[in-house]
Amino acid sequence: MDTLNGMVCFLRSAESGSFANAARRLGLTPAAVGKNVARLEAELGVRLFQRSTRRLSLTEAGEAFRLEVAGSLDHLQVALANARAHTAGPMGVLRISLPNAFGREYIVPMLGDFLRAYPGVRPDWHFDNRPVDLIAEGFDVALGGGFDLRPGVVARALAPAHRILVASPAYLASIPTPETPADLAGRDGILIRSPQTGRIRDWMLTHRKGAQASIELDSRIVFDDPDATCQAAAMGMGIALLAVQSALPWIERGALRRVLPDWWVEGGNLSIYYSAQKMLPQKTRVFIDHVVETFKRQNLAARFSATHPVVM
Repeated sequence: MDTLNGMVCFLRSAESGSFANAARRLGLTPAAVGKNVARLEAELGVRLFQRSTRRLSLTEAGEAFRLEVAGSLDHLQVALANARAHTAGPMGVLRISLPNAFGREYIVPMLGDFLRAYPGVRPDWHFDNRPVDLIAEGFDVALGGGFDLRPGVVARALAPAHRILVASPAYLASIPTPETPADLAGRDGILIRSPQTGRIRDWMLTHRKGAQASIELDSRIVFDDPDATCQAAAMGMGIALLAVQSALPWIERGALRRVLPDWWVEGGNLSIYYSAQKMLPQKTRVFIDHVVETFKRQNLAARFSATHPVVM
């Protein structure tokens, strides 16, 4: 087991670039990770890392060893965990990345039933609006949209990622009712900066019959958080372009209303992302199944559609 622990610490350090990052992923101290790697190097009789105060880099022997053991060690860890799960049930830390408002509103409420069914799983959830690098950052699962499908990662679509225009009833009462996209010109826009690029993306509106049009709102306010955007729109500061799942709770409360209900932005899919390996850890598999089944039971795919009656 000392050798196995050393190999795990070595691989996570190689993936993340430092003992400190590996320690955060493994729930250890950086000193413990460094000692485990040093024991492994002593056992193998070879130096795996070049160490300096600023960086950690693989030696030629370390890179060769990493390529030899990476896939095999991951499979071995999964096999050990799944064997234990046959008697004790799925166990272990479940690291998940999910968007702030969406995670709080829709995924956290799913957690109670999940933990009652699988008490051996310990959630370690990170709320972040940016698409993460699932493998390099050591997440078991990520939820959201707009992720690059890098090698070794698969996506399972959960719902459409439509974006709609919304504003407060008070704001809409203060302006002539927009009837076409051209009527948006000169209106105050509350826009969201892309977490990937830091820029405001030029989205195209699509009509239910297929026509397309640009969005001509003035960039009056720019945020990087959908919930803050909803709040500003509800306060009457302008017209916002939001994902349906972000706007839906505010629409249901009557704080926001749809603008141009026959138009929306096609934003791909809201998906759950996970490793493409054939043998997933049971803790990961049961969570994916739980989310998929809950989406079906709560009819969230339909509710997140721009054509659902609630958001029309």
